[in-house]
Amino acid sequence: MSRTSNPNDLTARLRRRMATERRQFEETAASELRQLGENLRAVANGELRTIESDTAVTVARIRVMLLNAWLRPLVIGLSLFLAFSGGSWGLMHWLSAGIQSRFETLAALRVRIDEGRETLAEIEDTTWGVTLLEIDGDRFVVLPLGALENPPWTVGGRPALKLSSE
Repeated sequence: MSRTSNPNDLTARLRRRMATERRQFEETAASELRQLGENLRAVANGELRTIESDTAVTVARIRVMLLNAWLRPLVIGLSLFLAFSGGSWGLMHWLSAGIQSRFETLAALRVRIDEGRETLAEIEDTTWGVTLLEIDGDRFVVLPLGALENPPWTVGGRPALKLSSE
């Protein structure tokens, strides 16, 4: 049987063929778009990971820089401050202890001077004002005023007796 074509059959075949080719084209385009989308997602995710790792490295470098720029000088400064403060406190403590010791020594010496003056006053009272002096190798017993009427020697206006040098 021979087949003869009529224009309606040809149009119908062309339409079917065009519909089939269009469907294949759409399927191929959809497939290519899906693959392109997956590739774009993979590239974007890779770039995102790269940016995140670069950001982490940058943050780590900034931390190190802050440690070097702020923390170390701060620790050194605090150490120096504590050392100076401790040294100053120690020096002041030592100086105040020395001053306190000298005040105590001064008070003890004043007490001894007062005791010596009291002892001297007692000696003067018990010796009736008689004193012993040595002037240029000569020894004298100096008597209270009015003890001798015509003293052979006087020392400081008071009568005196000269002792022999033997």
